[in-house]
Amino acid sequence: MERDYPVVNINKKAEKLLRSGHPWVYGEETEGPFGPYENGDIVDVVTEKGSWMGAGFINDNSKIRVRLISRNTNDRFDEAFWRRRVRYAIDYRKAVMGEDFHCCRLIFGEADTFPGVTVDLFEDVLVTEILSLGMECIKPMLYRLLVEELAKDGIKVNVIYERNEAAIRTKEGMELQKGFFQMDGLKNDTDGHVTINENGILYDVDYINGQKTGFFLDQKYNRLAAAKMAPGRRVLDCFTHTGSFALNCAKAGASHVKAIDISGDAIALAKKNAALNGLEGNMSFLKADVFDLLTEMANIGKKEYDFIILDPPAFTKSRATVRNAYNGYKEINMKAMKLLPRGGYLATCSCSHFMSADLFRQMLADAAKDAGVSLRQIEERRQSPDHPILWGVPETEYLKFYIFQVV
Repeated sequence: MERDYPVVNINKKAEKLLRSGHPWVYGEETEGPFGPYENGDIVDVVTEKGSWMGAGFINDNSKIRVRLISRNTNDRFDEAFWRRRVRYAIDYRKAVMGEDFHCCRLIFGEADTFPGVTVDLFEDVLVTEILSLGMECIKPMLYRLLVEELAKDGIKVNVIYERNEAAIRTKEGMELQKGFFQMDGLKNDTDGHVTINENGILYDVDYINGQKTGFFLDQKYNRLAAAKMAPGRRVLDCFTHTGSFALNCAKAGASHVKAIDISGDAIALAKKNAALNGLEGNMSFLKADVFDLLTEMANIGKKEYDFIILDPPAFTKSRATVRNAYNGYKEINMKAMKLLPRGGYLATCSCSHFMSADLFRQMLADAAKDAGVSLRQIEERRQSPDHPILWGVPETEYLKFYIFQVV
């Protein structure tokens, strides 16, 4: 079949990666394109022997030169194509999230074949991030299609708010930017807050100034798993952010929950969420550096908690800093293990894909050895299914979550 797209030739290394299911082609692995093009255009990707591997967005500014969006020669990248893709993403979330569909990640980048795109749904609000030039070029159409397709499922979108603040945009040749997206029928004068209900708990989501899109949806079911261990226990929730793990444990019947975060804004929001749910009675909050606090508690040697939760931010966002991250994770986990009585419980996680599952397990084993304890595994979990893991694309498998009994 005759095709009109410029052609990029790739070497054997890139071919091997694409055949494994990965959708990226790096600049040093390419030759061409042959034919006129502009950054953000669609190109065909062809091997040294002339085999067609797919079509994707090209960007000479990016280390990732081509991001595949199709491996089907019959695809034509018109509005109908993107509407089908949006529909696939929505239908998948309806299937896997059920009654939680109203608050979920609608688009998870490469796992949904929308390279560099994040879309979170919070009731009637879409919060978006776009990190690839090709998708930036078509975002007005993408947003319109999202609004139209969600309306078919009874969800009227009133706000689209963009959080295009990640530095990687500059490497793609795009400006950093945040704000309301202007489109007929959408509001652009809200206060940036929306109330959501997750696991029966109400949260005030600040989608303008909160971290990332305003709320971390990926731990939804891990919070429920942790809550199962909470009844009657004294819980220490470290890196509490919006208070989500703490609130789930308090609602489940913990005797007391102490929530800690270094951010005063996070603590204020966690307190607000506790009040929203009438859970202030068995909760307390502390603005503190978790590393310093755990060290201080370990030095005192008082074991006042029998369930500790560690939900830190990503300690590494590149392979170059994995060793430092390993040491950071090990330090907080070792100290938490030392602070727990025998028979106490630990929930711990990492949200960095550079901290691989194997490396995280090794860190936990080393931390337990240094703490002089053994770990009895209760659960091993990943991110919720609205953040699907696409095999062959390790970047989509990032969240590791464990619950242990310390023995």
